[in-house]
Amino acid sequence: MASGWKAFRASAAAVLVAMSGAAMAQAGTPQSGQAEVIAAERAFAKSMADRDFAAFGRHLAADAVFFGRAQVQRGRDAVLAAWKPFFEGPAAPFSWEPDQVEVLASGQLALSTGPVRDPQGQVVARFNSIWQRMPDGRWQVVFDKGSPADPPAK
Repeated sequence: MASGWKAFRASAAAVLVAMSGAAMAQAGTPQSGQAEVIAAERAFAKSMADRDFAAFGRHLAADAVFFGRAQVQRGRDAVLAAWKPFFEGPAAPFSWEPDQVEVLASGQLALSTGPVRDPQGQVVARFNSIWQRMPDGRWQVVFDKGSPADPPAK
């Protein structure tokens, strides 16, 4: 019986090591996560430029929370309802581009931030988004909140 227990423990340990290695491989490095989040943020912004509301929705986590001017939208459906008017009309009312992305060492959460521009290219605000790596490896926005534009450099 003792040898059976040792074999079980050895097998269980091997499974745990394999699982942690797979999790680390999925998480990648902070640098690879950073490149992935930059790409995801740019694709998210492109959905607005392309007027592709369905693509916009695919970037939102099911339980996403967006802070609006008047209220907080909780959940993908509420965010989509609040953002639908921004997709009406042929031209995007604003655009955004990340200028800073940081990823936790775990590779599971990231912050992206950058300027929001009006149609004439003037910076009017700053976006701040928290991205989460989903079990399938995709990054989705879980929190989003705008803030005033950065003051001009002196």
